[in-house]
Amino acid sequence: MGVTVITGNGKGKTTSALGLALISLGEGGKAAVVQFLKGNSYAGELLAAQRAGLKIYQFGWGCPWSSLIRSGEMHCKSCGECFRHNRDPQYGFAPKALALAHSLAESGDYAMLVLDEVSHALRRGLLEVTDLVEFLDKYRDRVDLVLTGRDMKAEILAAADEAYELKESKHPFHAGIPSRRGIEY
Repeated sequence: MGVTVITGNGKGKTTSALGLALISLGEGGKAAVVQFLKGNSYAGELLAAQRAGLKIYQFGWGCPWSSLIRSGEMHCKSCGECFRHNRDPQYGFAPKALALAHSLAESGDYAMLVLDEVSHALRRGLLEVTDLVEFLDKYRDRVDLVLTGRDMKAEILAAADEAYELKESKHPFHAGIPSRRGIEY
């Protein structure tokens, strides 16, 4: 049991965390992913997780074009509209996500819980760092906890047993290549 942090400006934080969850499932453990500020999406990870028996709980607004993108009739334009709504504290997405994480950890049913993009909720002030540190302290000996997101707070890194920073060296986006289905989503 312990706490793993996957942070950095590079691509692959969620993908790495999902890989760890799949390993846990493969070893007979139950795993779940709580996604902070991600909503009803077209992402391929949701379809793959469903097929693998990995439950993903999303707490976020979601893309208004997701059904068109999922069907292939539209391409993600990286407009960011799905993220702008998530930053509004009136929806209470982040506290609700953390409450569910508490419930899942408390159940004792899970070998691993992933708190995906939790750093985004911290950076936006939608969660208190002290609340997350208390969560880690309470459950770190009961369940493997994996936290993802850019710019993870120093207090969370200090509380981690292991931490990884993904760094972008080169990305097709900078050459004008838009997000790619099956790669970025």
